[in-house]
Amino acid sequence: MDYYAGVDLGATNVRAVVAEDDGTTIGVSRRSTPRGPTGIDVTEGVLRTLREACGDAGIAPTEIVAAGIGSIGPFDLAEGAVIDPANLPDSIDRIPLTGPISKLIDSDEVYLHNDTNAGVIGERFHADRNPDDMVYITISSGVGAGVCCDGEIMSGWDGNAGEVGHCVVDPQGRLTCGCGRDGHWEAYCSGNAIPDFARLLAEDDPTISTDLPLEGPDFTAKDVFELAGEDELADYTIEQLAHWNAIGVTNVIHSFAPIVVSFGGAVALHNEELVVDPIRERVAEMVMTNVPEITVTDMGDDVVLEGALASALTGGTGDRKQL
Repeated sequence: MDYYAGVDLGATNVRAVVAEDDGTTIGVSRRSTPRGPTGIDVTEGVLRTLREACGDAGIAPTEIVAAGIGSIGPFDLAEGAVIDPANLPDSIDRIPLTGPISKLIDSDEVYLHNDTNAGVIGERFHADRNPDDMVYITISSGVGAGVCCDGEIMSGWDGNAGEVGHCVVDPQGRLTCGCGRDGHWEAYCSGNAIPDFARLLAEDDPTISTDLPLEGPDFTAKDVFELAGEDELADYTIEQLAHWNAIGVTNVIHSFAPIVVSFGGAVALHNEELVVDPIRERVAEMVMTNVPEITVTDMGDDVVLEGALASALTGGTGDRKQL
């Protein structure tokens, strides 16, 4: 019997899963992501989590023939490491992953992906049609995409392809993205950005009535969506989010010609009717080529972990013919 492993390294949690060669899960583990003080401490946390998943499965790590990793970035693919992760302490400048996991399982078959690429691998693997052309878009604290085009997972030379959230949707650049550049999709529609966008819209038209706590320290995107249908500014903000989201998704469709676009991330998953449905309605009128099927992942928060495991099972592709 061959065994396979998937690892999900996020800014908050590390998770690992061990499965048999038919994809049946036999071991799992979850831990909080170490906060340092160094990247090696995070690496050790990942290895510890994977060892625990192997223990839960009743196997030794060396019985694993391949492992997939879905991780926060950015990457140095040549070294198989995360470099300067934005959502971990500044003291963490490099997190080695591929080499240490390869040594642990005694296998060179270790596939490292950013979390959105792991997402598209998982979506492709579990889709009925197992499509060769699809995109997974996450709208969460940020905006990003994993792309499968002509059966190839698009990683880029440095592992950082798919940063669609940093495509310019507003040439006027009225809002500044967390990366420091102006007018990016993520600067308007990510969970972290929506409060600032609502404030901007309120400044543009002070006559719009609202009960949103615009100046409150705890004002979040959740407040906007919770007042949908009850608050004029909340409704206007949601309408404008649909505008920018539709532009972003249209750009992705024209760039990669996917058959399926699947959404994940907290903003999309928790507000499908308010976020994804308006994209479906608008994109159909904006795309000059094939209009893809637009879906929401049914794997929820597990899509990255499932994608990492699917990567291990299929040689980094999500193509079920590789089983």
